[in-house]
Parts: sequence; structure tokens; C-alpha cells
Amino acid sequence: MKYRTLEKSGLTLSAITFGCWELGGGPWEFTSDENNMKALRAAFEMGITTFDTAEGYGNGHSEEVVGAALEDIRKQCVISTKVSRANLAPENVRKSAEASLRRLRTDYIDIYYIHWPSLDIPVKETLSEFNKLKEEGLIRAIAVSNFSLEQLQEASQYAQIDMIQPEYSLLHRSIEQDVVPYCREHGIGIMSYSSIAKGILTGAFHVGGKKLEEGDFRAARRLFLPEHLEAERELILTLQDMAKAKGKAISQIAISWLLHQEALTTAIVGSQSIKHMQENADAADIQLSPEELAQLDAVSRRTLAAIGD
Repeated sequence: MKYRTLEKSGLTLSAITFGCWELGGGPWEFTSDENNMKALRAAFEMGITTFDTAEGYGNGHSEEVVGAALEDIRKQCVISTKVSRANLAPENVRKSAEASLRRLRTDYIDIYYIHWPSLDIPVKETLSEFNKLKEEGLIRAIAVSNFSLEQLQEASQYAQIDMIQPEYSLLHRSIEQDVVPYCREHGIGIMSYSSIAKGILTGAFHVGGKKLEEGDFRAARRLFLPEHLEAERELILTLQDMAKAKGKAISQIAISWLLHQEALTTAIVGSQSIKHMQENADAADIQLSPEELAQLDAVSRRTLAAIGD
């Protein structure tokens, strides 16, 4: 496993972050809390020390599972969680933080995020409470998720923003235009989510024969529209060729591409399968040549042009 340090806060994060959305239940197929606690511990043994959750994942259940699994190794982990859009008034921010601390069985949160920008609470008011929580030692770093460049610039006026969490993958690269240059200039880390495009970049839907089951929330997502799945085929086959040549999984090449992007600090990848988490962890050690990176860049750009990213 490789590790990277957040420039401003000094926190050290593993290149792979365990994404804990699935552990809360919700729209994902669910195994069991016992299985998921074993997966979290196994990930730690693999060298994954960074774990990302939110109060909104299963109405706090994901946080409970993370807290129970990591309690005795808490100080060796970096845990990030998020306050929901509905709770961004200052008094609600504090209540949310305190509830997250209880569920996570800890007395501090390493990275605390605004999950989505508010539609009506000024970010200045929200971040005033974040700053107080940080001064009190309840949180160690302040972060934002799903913020545009303009929203990030505004937030940066009122707090030290250490990290941003955007959607980022070979199938979603819009942040490269403006957010990435700003983050590099101002020492802001990037923690990507949907790093394998909600499963598309595993190859399961193009070469694995997988179909979405009725009611799967992904069916309405842009990347899963039938015409877009077809447009994505060239990229998946390119990843497959590279994976076969290296004796790796398709998803590992997709994750490795992300980790080769200089602005990225850590890539969130979640799974309830220990086998898949081992593959995710191993992706951090895969090297892609300049020629392979250039090929993936070109095919990715063609694909995104076809689906209108």
C-alpha cells in the first residue's frame, strides 16, 4: 500500500480508501454486519488505513459498523464522515457531529465533510461551526464533497479546506477542467468517489454478462443508459486487454489509472467482499507506462465525448 500526506493538516492517508456506503444497507445488496466488520478489519490488515462514511449512509448504520469494527485500532486509522445537506445550520452541524462521534465510538473525526452544498444555509454559517469543532479538537480536518469550483472558492474564504470529495474516474473527469488546478494550487487533497463508476469499470456489465436487477438505483444513472453502455465498450475492452497482459482484474487497471493522476490523494473503493477489497488494495502497486496512460486517456476522452460528459 502507498500512503500520501494531506499538505495542510499533515494527516497520512492510504492511497485506497475503504468506501463504507454499502455497509449501511440502503440501495445496495447487503450481506451482514458481521461480514462487513470482517471486511473492514481485513482491509486494515491489507494496509488500508483510511475509511470513508457518512451520517446519511443507512441513517448512521454505516458509522455504527465502522465504529464497532475499528474501535480498538482507532488511532491507527483515518476516518472521514459527512454531515448531510439537511443538517447544515450551525446548531444542527454540532448535533450531527456529536451523533457521528457516538456511532463511530471515538472522540474525534479525522476529516469532516459537508456532504452536499446547502440550497439555503450560507456556507459561511456552516463553516463557522466546523471551525469551532476543529478548535475544540472534535475534528482534525475540514472538507467538502460535491462542490463546484465556485462553491469551493467560497468555502475557502471561511475555513481551511483540506480535502474535496468529487466523483472522479475514467468515466467522469469534469473536475480536471477547473477543480483539479485549483486544488493543486492551494494544497487541497482530492478523495475520489465512484472510482470504478458504480461497477461499470469492473467490466461486469460488458464482459461479465451482468444485468441490472429490477429496482436497481443505477438503472436511472446516466452511465447505465443502454446507449451509453454501448459507447463505453471500447474503454472496457481496452482496460481488459491491459488487465490480461498484466494478469490483473479490469477494475485494478481503472483504479491504477486514478492513482497515477498527480492531483489525486486517495481513491474510494467499497466492497462487502474481502476478495474484492484485496484486489482494490493490490491496485495501488500496479504501474502503468506512459504509453498505457496515454492510451487510456485517449479512449476515455473519446468515450466521454460520445456520452456527453
